[in-house]
Amino acid sequence: MDHFMEEVVVKKQRGLQNALFALANVIMVFSAVFGLMFAQMLFVQFSVYGLVETLVLLAIAILLFLRRDRLRTEYEYTFTNGDLDFAMVFNNQKRKSLGTMRVKNVEGFGPVDSQRFRGLINMPGLKRKNWFLNRAAKLYYFYYQKDSNKTIIIFEPSEELVDMIRKYLPRGIYAE
Repeated sequence: MDHFMEEVVVKKQRGLQNALFALANVIMVFSAVFGLMFAQMLFVQFSVYGLVETLVLLAIAILLFLRRDRLRTEYEYTFTNGDLDFAMVFNNQKRKSLGTMRVKNVEGFGPVDSQRFRGLINMPGLKRKNWFLNRAAKLYYFYYQKDSNKTIIIFEPSEELVDMIRKYLPRGIYAE
């Protein structure tokens, strides 16, 4: 029997996130319109100041067009028979794979409020990856070493996903 579970983590309080997204859209449109108006005025009367204004406004519009989707970020955890895939989803349109982990290869797993986590997090040379959105949620960590690089992943799974992960962990890895 296959063990499969897919979970999407979204921000719980999205009011500020939605307001920033709307503001980014408004600023993008206004800077594009004003940038194009200033570009037309350059053909009538050229000035270096007008050229700089035009380039700055158009650069703001292009940058917001390319990056505004990152304001609505979600994380996706997919568990399949002991393999856990991590992905970041931008505005329900673009998906960026963060990596795949074989659960049986981890050296530590447990809640971030455990004593073992406090000992690991202060380790020198530790690379930390925060793949969660809600600080108030129950967070868990994975600790592993690969090619002498120490890495800890902090994420936000449901209790059902934690129970499924625990079935594939080696004995003694889970710390409460």
